[in-house]
Amino acid sequence: MGKKVLVDLSHPFGATSPLWPYFQAPQISKLHYMAKSGVLTQQITATMHCSTHADSPAHVVEGTEFTHEIPLDKYYGDAVCVHIEKPEWGVITAEDLEAATPEIRKGDIVIVHTGWHKYYGDNTKYYHYAPGLGRSAGEWFVKKGVKAVGVDQQALDHPLHTAIGPHGTGPLVPRLMDEYRERTGREVKDDFPEWEPCHNLILGNGIMGYENVGGDIEKVVGKRFKIMGFPIRWYMGDGSWVRLVAEIDEDDLNPVPDRVYKYGTY
Repeated sequence: MGKKVLVDLSHPFGATSPLWPYFQAPQISKLHYMAKSGVLTQQITATMHCSTHADSPAHVVEGTEFTHEIPLDKYYGDAVCVHIEKPEWGVITAEDLEAATPEIRKGDIVIVHTGWHKYYGDNTKYYHYAPGLGRSAGEWFVKKGVKAVGVDQQALDHPLHTAIGPHGTGPLVPRLMDEYRERTGREVKDDFPEWEPCHNLILGNGIMGYENVGGDIEKVVGKRFKIMGFPIRWYMGDGSWVRLVAEIDEDDLNPVPDRVYKYGTY
């Protein structure tokens, strides 16, 4: 057995962080800086739902827990990272999760790796065309009794189950409705009739959710490890940025290089 090492599963956060289609860009200003004050102090105005973050149940389910009410052990524990590869707009199903390896166990924090994190950036491929969880996946997680679910895509739901599609305040991207019809011969609402079923199933049943998982996730795909991804102690919060970190035996790491970040993207 080797020594325990920490692996960052987080995307960077900054003024150029990629954004979900209806969020305002982060505003970061310098209240003090060296030439002015001899000290650096920055002020941030941004949604908590960008970069790698945790959704709190109150984000989508009225009457459920805010960030400050969630026990810390919901953000820490035994984890497994399963690889489920899907094409553009592919749907992750209960059957995919049942067949995943290593086996997902009751009480696990489950990280679903599709490889889509490599497209993370200000682009339509990552946000508009990602694969994602379908309703049966959300139902499966609830029945299995997992502790938390993290995805390396834009949201806990398939993008066409969200306001990117014809739900809630959407469609935020109307052209996708025509494009889906042209590709499949079907209407989006026929195949994705509900608004964020997995958000509601997962968070509404006390399961935590992480979105935009990334960083050096390739190092832990197909592995079991400990994970931690704590929110800030935000009173009445709807979610929080997190530093999502895996703790794993050094000898068990996948032999892949560290991911190199450029300013605002990979």
